[in-house]
Amino acid sequence: MLGFSSSLFILLLTVAEMGFGQNTAKFSRDDFPSHFVFGSGTSAYQVEGAAFDDGRTPSIWDNFTHAGNLDDKSNGDIACDQYHKYKFLIMKLLDDYIYSANDATWCNNVLSLYLLQEDVKLMVDTGLEAYRFSISWSRLIPNGRGPVNPKGLQYYNNLINELTIHGIQPHVTLFHYDLPQVLEDEYEGWLGRDIVKDFTAYADVCFREFGDRVLYWTTVNEANVFALGSYDSGIFPPKRCSSPYGANCASGNSTSEPYIVAHNILLAHASAARLYKKKYQAKQHGFIGLNLFIYWFIPLTNAKEDVLATQRAYDFYVGWFFDPLVFGDYPDTMKKNVGSRIPSFTPHQSEQVKGSFDFFGVNHYGTSYIKDNPNSLKIDQRDFNEDMAAKLVFKRNDLPVGEFPIIASGMQEVLEYVKQVYGNPPIYIHENGQMTLRNASLNDTSRVKYLEAYIGSLLNAVRNGSDTRGYFSWSFLDVFELLDGYKSSFGLYYIDMNDRDLKRYPKLSAQWYSNFLKGRSSISNVTIETKNNLSAPSQITHSSQ
Repeated sequence: MLGFSSSLFILLLTVAEMGFGQNTAKFSRDDFPSHFVFGSGTSAYQVEGAAFDDGRTPSIWDNFTHAGNLDDKSNGDIACDQYHKYKFLIMKLLDDYIYSANDATWCNNVLSLYLLQEDVKLMVDTGLEAYRFSISWSRLIPNGRGPVNPKGLQYYNNLINELTIHGIQPHVTLFHYDLPQVLEDEYEGWLGRDIVKDFTAYADVCFREFGDRVLYWTTVNEANVFALGSYDSGIFPPKRCSSPYGANCASGNSTSEPYIVAHNILLAHASAARLYKKKYQAKQHGFIGLNLFIYWFIPLTNAKEDVLATQRAYDFYVGWFFDPLVFGDYPDTMKKNVGSRIPSFTPHQSEQVKGSFDFFGVNHYGTSYIKDNPNSLKIDQRDFNEDMAAKLVFKRNDLPVGEFPIIASGMQEVLEYVKQVYGNPPIYIHENGQMTLRNASLNDTSRVKYLEAYIGSLLNAVRNGSDTRGYFSWSFLDVFELLDGYKSSFGLYYIDMNDRDLKRYPKLSAQWYSNFLKGRSSISNVTIETKNNLSAPSQITHSSQ
């Protein structure tokens, strides 16, 4: 007999086949509730640069990229140089002040201009209502624990102040893949139980220093992808894996470490959330949650085996984290297939984890088909995918190289699934966007079509009762991408990496999104003057320094 979640999943599939999830043909910002927030996002290592400046120490991403682990051998040493964009502007204004005159009126003008730091000014011009970014743990607390770096503190205070003064909500992620290398060296980072204490202490600093202005906190970005990419396949730092599941890893165990890391993430999240709710929430009135990467899964065939495998895929990719947070324990399917390799919660831990969230963050980019793979359970030494006993099948058809297929109904389906299975918790879509080759064109029509389709599907979900409260495109700028460095891009704004000042240029998608945010119809005759085919830089001169 099918369990509740399997029966519900079959019901959702049946509804989908009847036309559920078709995009709204025409809509505008005004069709969403007034409290709904629209924004865009980046993360610290991908946008800040200044990797070795003002007291910042290396994160695991610095060591990983400098070891040449990405195909283009790039790194985030400079990235979009957002850190120095702020510093350059304030230094220039101070120089002008010293050179010009010494009077208080002029000083006030200087401070007003300073508040229009370049990227924040772009956000204001675009019409962003919120900006999602992460804090670099190793910039704020260089030793991973202990003394706070005054210059790191000043940088984030200034950024947050600029955003709030211009009416842009800061949504802050505490951990976006970039653990201080010193903690990795000391006790293997997220594999060690000490991470719970150190992460909570780091979160405490952030709540104390920024919580009077930051109301939306995400503890961990893409917790499921971090556990798998860093400790199963080894494609992300700290590059831990074991044969045959990963390549060229110096150490690791793909069969057990992802489950240990996920367990510690849940305990660290719960500890930080408990601290926030006990010490800060009553006076700061903010909210705290955790973020997952979620595909919409569809059975490859109508066979019962593929349908059940699709539910298992949801249990493994989503239930792995959301089940403990909502129900207090891992899904039964995971406990059965993984056995003793998945840690158990003590009754006390289960009580602490359960309900330790105010919202869920969801990163959604696309849809995957699922095929049953029962033979994988016959293997003695299994990793996550073999424990799941299902294969992900992607259909690209005739898409241009480097682009995602537009299956926008997946957005509504994911939100409907979370609504039905987990009691309709508040949701923020933290990432959603179209990938293109880095130097393809400013006339990024595929990104416009993607955003329009997925935001339309999101609107359908909201109208159908999903408690989704915000949407952030990925990404605001063409950042350093964690999978392939500077080969691909997601940004609304192109950055000329051959220009010494890394000049920003709006793409067609920036103007479309701006028009949408300012209340114009989603279907617009948006045009901008572009060089249709940007000449690819002969060399990304700063990426290999």
